[in-house]
Amino acid sequence: MQRISIILTGALLSISLVTAAVAASNVKATPTTRAERCSDLNRQVDEAIETHAAATQVTAAKALQRKGNRYCAKKKEAQGIRMLANALKLLGVTPVDPGQ
Repeated sequence: MQRISIILTGALLSISLVTAAVAASNVKATPTTRAERCSDLNRQVDEAIETHAAATQVTAAKALQRKGNRYCAKKKEAQGIRMLANALKLLGVTPVDPGQ
């Protein structure tokens, strides 16, 4: 009798751990929209320009940022995301993806 209750308790614990792991993996997998990605990258470019103000590439990065923002505003988010990512790369910063 005691052995059966130990086995059942172990089984219930295993099931609850698996359920918790599946729920945690679903939380990480929430994709962002392209419009959200545009605004995230735009914020990252602003921060990079502030921290790398002495960089010789700031003017070119600002131009790419403006171009990227125009693409994002015209619902051409893929091109805008590329422009904003290139602006970050010019400043020597790796774009951060919040979904990962």
